Amino acid sequence: MNVLELEYNNRLRLPHAAATIKEWATTAEAYRAECASEGRAEIGLQYGGTPGQTVDIFWPRQDTAKHICVFVHGGYWQLFNPSFFSHVAKGANENGVPMALIGYDLCPGVRIETIIEQIRTGCSFIWRRHNRRLVMSGHSAGGHLTAAMMSIDWASAAAGFDSSTVTAGVAISGVFELAPLMQTSINDKLLLDDRRASILSPVHWRPLPGALLDAWVGANESSEFRRQSQEFVATWKQAGANTTLMSVANADHFQAIAPLSDPDSDLTQRLVNLASRD
Repeated sequence: MNVLELEYNNRLRLPHAAATIKEWATTAEAYRAECASEGRAEIGLQYGGTPGQTVDIFWPRQDTAKHICVFVHGGYWQLFNPSFFSHVAKGANENGVPMALIGYDLCPGVRIETIIEQIRTGCSFIWRRHNRRLVMSGHSAGGHLTAAMMSIDWASAAAGFDSSTVTAGVAISGVFELAPLMQTSINDKLLLDDRRASILSPVHWRPLPGALLDAWVGANESSEFRRQSQEFVATWKQAGANTTLMSVANADHFQAIAPLSDPDSDLTQRLVNLASRD
């Protein structure tokens, strides 16, 4: 087994992976049921023409935020759906901030290019439905998709949008350079080649002027995941983005999103602050 396989294949690398994913599903189901019983959940809103294109929105008991937070799940663009992650809305909700979880079709049924466009369409759907600006967040592949939304010229994307439709982003343990994945089994479904891996890597993209994007990474991540966030932040900062590298203490790849369920965590409070800005 090559070194990159161990660096990027977290389900292989971390012995608790299966148990953690099972816990996600159970905790998410419980939070979804709680919100539904209180009339605070909109589940399975269809924003596109395929089954994967759905949005789940979780509303706080008292909505005090100026913007809506968005979360995009990971799974290397080939696993999961929003139902595994409903609980990540809890921290924001308990601080008065709504959170929307955008789903998407999975590889190899579609390509990453299509998924990027689907997330853009999902963001547009939320914007048009609620007329509120968005703060993006995402984990792993969702971190990649968060960066993608910070690179779109929204003013040119569709009528009625402006450059601050997406006001900020928080990428958690993101994948910003795709070339290394070509040497792993992860590429069996991504079907990347050299050209597409380069084109689809946010580390090579130009951020929007003044883009505000944090890159948070688990302190116990593999060296490759830590390198990716470090190099991404350095590159985007040089290109003019307001980009900061942050650490999730005592967290590996699967544990890095746990603070989103805690209303008092540094990660949640960062999202809350971003969603409360003018």
